[in-house]
Amino acid sequence: MHTRLYRNGVLVKEGFPIADVSDYVSDPDNTVWFDLCSPSPADLGVISEELGLHELAVEDVLSDHQRPKVDIYDNHLFITVYGLHFDEGRLDPVEVNLFVTPNALVTVRESDHFDIGEVLRRWDAASRLAGHGVTFLLHGLLDYVVDTQFDLVQDLDGQAEALEESLFEEQVHDGRQLQRTMYELRKTTTRLRKITIPMREVVGTLLRRDQEVVADPVMVPYYEDVYDHVLRVTEWLESIRDMLANVRETRLAQQGFRLNEIMKRVTSWAAIIAVPTMITGFYGQNVPYPGEGTPWGFWMSTVLVAVASVALYSVFKKKDWL
Repeated sequence: MHTRLYRNGVLVKEGFPIADVSDYVSDPDNTVWFDLCSPSPADLGVISEELGLHELAVEDVLSDHQRPKVDIYDNHLFITVYGLHFDEGRLDPVEVNLFVTPNALVTVRESDHFDIGEVLRRWDAASRLAGHGVTFLLHGLLDYVVDTQFDLVQDLDGQAEALEESLFEEQVHDGRQLQRTMYELRKTTTRLRKITIPMREVVGTLLRRDQEVVADPVMVPYYEDVYDHVLRVTEWLESIRDMLANVRETRLAQQGFRLNEIMKRVTSWAAIIAVPTMITGFYGQNVPYPGEGTPWGFWMSTVLVAVASVALYSVFKKKDWL
């Protein structure tokens, strides 16, 4: 069971039953965190009663595919963010809902694909800030979420650059595989964009001075650092989208150029074949012609075919049509 109790910035207890949370929350010197993974409506109802959560916030937890957001209620905040998980190479974001009260943080994970253990390690690594209570805990979780998004964007950027460079390699490409790779990158980028762009509003709302959510001046720079990472992620994603659009346009241009090259070659060979056909057709007419029925007439037509073909080939080759 994922539960923690901090008292005056010191971790004093963890792994206790959630039923004990109400006893600890009543003391303002305590900071409590507990985690729920795929809870039932009954479980959420019990937590709602103990912490006085708004019914609309609880309803949002039970609804799937919420947009990343911050809802501000009288006695708590409700925040929705998304962790990253890949299922057989396909991006499958994991919804994480947060209830933030003055001295309690509740995380509600859609599934166990969100690595809550990494969040705990971040809290432990920055334990010197634990005295800042819920603000410290919330920062650690948001920092982990944004960092994972940043790492994925960096990886997508590398894949997009590799794809861009591969367009001009001399090696013949598997066209279907190239199209599939572009499709997967665009799909992953689009799905990631849907959950990262609203994060600007989420972190920006927390930093707004009129809301006094992050009122501790010590923690403000840490939240500003998270906000800076969010901006970099969104800007980087836009750059990747532009790069993929350029790759797609370049690929279409290459295909058009290749088609033109093929058409020039086909046209050139058709012209080369058409001239001999014309000459042999002429000599095959049922009318008298020079050399008719004699060996020299046959050889003259053969030489004429060869000369015309070589001449056309030379002209087309000089024009780079062949």
